[in-house]
Amino acid sequence: MRHVLSVLVENEPGVLSRVAGLFSGRGFNIESLNVAPTLDRGVSLMTISTRGDEQVKEQIVKQLRKLVTVIKVVDFEGLATVEREMVIVKVQAEDTRRAEVLRIADIFRCKVVDVSLNDLTLEATGDHGKIEAIISLLQKFGIKEVARTGTVALRRSMQPEI
Repeated sequence: MRHVLSVLVENEPGVLSRVAGLFSGRGFNIESLNVAPTLDRGVSLMTISTRGDEQVKEQIVKQLRKLVTVIKVVDFEGLATVEREMVIVKVQAEDTRRAEVLRIADIFRCKVVDVSLNDLTLEATGDHGKIEAIISLLQKFGIKEVARTGTVALRRSMQPEI
C-alpha cells in the first residue's frame, strides 16, 4: 500500500541524511522524496511517499517522530489532500503517430515543451494516478526519457488540525 507522509523538519545540514538513513537502516524504501523550505526559513517540508503495510507505516512514523530535527509528522491516510506530481516525458512521435500522441497530451492537459522531427517532450501535472496513466498510455509510442518530481501534498482546507 502507498503512503504519503508530510514531515516538518528543522532546515539544517544533515537532516535529509538522517531521515534517509532511518529508512535505509530499517530496510524501508522511499518511493519519492520532495524537500523545500517553508515560509519560515528555518523549517523545511519533506513529502515522502513509501510503500508497505500498516505496520511498516506506523514504524516509520514512530521513528521519524524520535528524530530531534523533526518538528511534526502527518500521515495523509484517511485525510482529504491535494496531491500533485509533475513529469516531463520525451516520446517518440514520428509523422504517422504524432497526432495520436498530441491527442493523448490534450486529453491529459499536457503542455508540449519541446518538439523535434522524431519526438515530443510533454509536461504534465496531476495526482500520482494521473501521472501513472499518462506514462502507461505513452509507453506504446516509445518513451525515450522521463523525469518526475515526486509527490507534493497538503491537507485540504476545512479539516481539523492534527
